[in-house]
Order: sequence, then C-alpha cells, then structure tokens
Amino acid sequence: MDLPFVVTTLTRRGLLTPGRPVRIASQLNALRTWGWSLAGELRQAAARDPGRPAIIDENGVELTYQALLDRAERMARSMRSGLGVQPGDRIGVLCRNHHGLIETIVAATLLGVDAVLVNTGLSAAQLATVAEEQRLRLLVHDDEFAERVLGLPAELPRLDERAREDLVAGALPGELHPPERDGRIIVLTSGSTGAPKGARRPTPSGFGPLVSIIDRIPLHTKDRVLIAAPIFHTWGFAALQVCFALRATIVLHRRFDPAATLAALVTHRCDALFAVPVMLQRLLEVPPPDPRPTLKVVAVSGSALPGGLAPKFMDAYGDVLYNMYGSTEVSWASIANPADLRQAPTTAGRPPHGTRLELLDNAGQPVPPGQVGRIFVGNEMLFEGYTSGATRETRDGLLDTGDLGRLNPDGLLFVDGRADDMIVSGGENVFPSEVEDLLAQLPQVREAAVIGVPDPEYGQRLAAFLALHPGETLDPEAVREYVRHYLARFSVPRDVVYVKYLPRNATGKVLARELRRYYG
Repeated sequence: MDLPFVVTTLTRRGLLTPGRPVRIASQLNALRTWGWSLAGELRQAAARDPGRPAIIDENGVELTYQALLDRAERMARSMRSGLGVQPGDRIGVLCRNHHGLIETIVAATLLGVDAVLVNTGLSAAQLATVAEEQRLRLLVHDDEFAERVLGLPAELPRLDERAREDLVAGALPGELHPPERDGRIIVLTSGSTGAPKGARRPTPSGFGPLVSIIDRIPLHTKDRVLIAAPIFHTWGFAALQVCFALRATIVLHRRFDPAATLAALVTHRCDALFAVPVMLQRLLEVPPPDPRPTLKVVAVSGSALPGGLAPKFMDAYGDVLYNMYGSTEVSWASIANPADLRQAPTTAGRPPHGTRLELLDNAGQPVPPGQVGRIFVGNEMLFEGYTSGATRETRDGLLDTGDLGRLNPDGLLFVDGRADDMIVSGGENVFPSEVEDLLAQLPQVREAAVIGVPDPEYGQRLAAFLALHPGETLDPEAVREYVRHYLARFSVPRDVVYVKYLPRNATGKVLARELRRYYG
C-alpha cells in the first residue's frame, strides 16, 4: 500500500496528531516489539493513552487502557504458570461481549497461544465437536454456559467467570516477552449451511488493513464505539481491532437489546455503532430516545442488508450507515457508504483501497457488468486456511468467496447470495435474495426468507417463510400475486409458510437448514 495514502488517511483520522514525545516513543516501541497482534495494539494504546477509558461494560465496569493491559498480562502469567499453557496451544473462548472476553483473547496472544472464538449459539454437541477438532487445551466460558460444557471431556480444563477472576487476582510476578510465534485468532465460520469450520486469521503486518477500513468508514481516534456485533464473529473482532488502533472507548453489552442499546448510545455519547443488519431492524421497532443518539457512523456486516432497510434506517438516524461485505475467509471485499445506499439500498458498495475484486465465470474469465459471476477477492487479510487443512479456490491471488454477484455500470457490487443457495426450478436460476427483498417491502412483513425445496416436477420449487408484524395477516395467494406482478413466473413461491420468527445464528444469518425441517 502506497505511503502517501497511508499517511494521508492516518492524518485525517487523527492518528498522527502531536503528543508527548515520551509516550509516542513508547507507543512506537510497543508496535516494534510486539507487532500488530491484538496484544501489540493494546500495548501501543496503553503506552500512548494509559488513562483513557478502554472498555465500559453494561454492569458499570470501566477499565482504562493501562488497567485492561495489566489484567490481560496477569491472566497470561497465571495461565502459563498455573495451567501450563504454552505457545502453540489452543484455548477456546466461549463468551459474550464483555471485558473478560477481551482480556482472555489478549492473554492468549501475549503467550503465542491460538484463541478459538467459539460461537455462543453452538449446541452442546457442536461444542464437543469443536473442542475435539480444534484440540483445545483449555476452555474459558461465561457462567451461563455451565450446563452446555458439562458433556466435554473431563480432562479438558474449564474456567468459569469466578475462576477467570481468580487467575487475574492470583497472578505471580514475572515478565512477559514477545513469543517466538504469533498466537493466531481462529474464527469459526457461521455454519449456516453446514458444520462450522475453524479459519485461521492472519496477523496484520502494518497499517494497511486499518487504513483500508477507516478510509471508507470515517472513524477517528478516541471515538466512543458501541460494539453490538458479537466479537466471536469476524465483524465484531474487526471492530475490536480497529478500536484498539484508534484508542477508542468501547461500550459492550452481553446481549443485544434494542431499547438498551439506544439508551447506551445516548448515555455514553457514542460516535459509532458496529452491528449486524438484523439489529438495525430491531432498533427501528422500538421508540427512538429523546434526544436521539448523535451517531457519526453505523457500520454493519455479517449478513445481507435487506431491501428497504438502509433508507428507512437513515431516514430515522441520518445518513450514517456503512455496509461492509466480506467473510471470515476474505475479511473485507467492499464497502457501501451512505451515498451508495441512497442510490442503491441493497448494494455492497465498492472495494476499498488496496483490495482487488473480480467477478469470474466457471472458466475463470471476467464477466461483463450486469452479468452474474463468482466473487473473487484479494487483500492483505485473506485467511490462512482452515484448521482442518482445507482451503478455498484461488485464481491469480484472488480467493473465492463462495458468493455470486454482479457489478452495475457505476461499479457498485450487488451480492446475489451463496452459490450453493441458488435455486434451480424448472431449469431456471432463481436467487433467493431478489425474492426476499421484494417480500420484505410488504408492510405486513417483518422478515422474509426464501429457500428451494424438492419438487417432483420442477426439481426444486420456491418456499417463502414470512414472519409478520404483530396483529397482521396476509393471504398466501396475495403474496404469490404480488411477486408475480414484479418478477418472472419462476420466481413466484409455490409455498408460503408463516412463522413466528426466522431462525438465525448469532450474527443474524438465517439458518436455511432449520427452515428445511418443515419439509422433513
């Protein structure tokens, strides 16, 4: 990445402002010694702004950057001396968004240990599979998951919240030195179409990944940021990395509640919110506070942005919405800013600086604008492969996302969905997202999902699952006629199923496999 762009971006976002020479020297030394791991990012923030609030938990716990670093170091020393955790080990972290989660991840990176971020929505059986496949040396978990971990092997040490606090409080004196190997962050894929896989995240090698994001999303040093997206997910973890780099104050709630989130945004005078799209839908369903939060940035990712949601949200809270399309494997691919979303509410935007994006056919050749192709991405943060040893197809340094999409004449990307979600009905290709976006615009519909189900005549037929607003009704034939009016006949759902709510994972993705259970 070219140096002038990096310097210009860092200056615009306040990272090159003058400061006390001693602290700046200490900050730079922390990065030189510890690198760009989460531990290095926290150390540089503590060196530059030790007394600045780093984390504010919903229960009132407030930790400065220096206090957060001290607690993470104490935990690391206790894990090393008391539990025998060594570089190269893997520890599982089954926690919601709170300071203990962050301390545990930082402690792991301080030791050169891999931290496996475990999805809090996994069942006991899935958790046991993850523990075995990832060869966990230790599991740190919140108290609420005590019953879920009972079925794990007895020889796997487990730390609940009390035990974790005891480790911090009882740490022996000692020094920590940069480990010979970087501890990797292992993020589990969403598992929305199958069993979750562990994806090894690379450690940034410089400012490049940060400036790619903050060039397009105008976050600034010392902002106050509420991270509502789960930190065990790529998007929530990326928010944490950005916040440490910017020496931001991070506001955390264990569970997302729309009214509590709006209240916290006002109480803590937050400048930014990191969320997943379904959270925006929930925020619009509760009365806005008075005064409303004075947000500069609302950044979403993790699942598709439903049609109509972007303009509706910006009409209520201002033109502050940024939509990032990416995945666990490619990190980011494109970012849509408020102007993009006003122009095309479902767009994924354009690739940020330093990112290559191409739409290719099955032969690996670029497709022209307007035609659907496979989305391939190249940037500095492509994953290092799955922990199983598997990887994804690459072409000329670009990684296959597994998604299909198209570019319009203005260069805006539109994601049609997963390649394996495409429905072939009577020989015609149907993308569920197009039908879902149309159905979501019906005033009676709260949320919609479309899947393909087996059909003896057509191979597959479309089934629409609709969750209605309280008190609303909708005739199935009226739904079909509505779709027939706007789309081709093969896009009309033969089945219309009404549900109380759509099954989603913790990042807001609809679990199609759960919907298919309606068909046995």
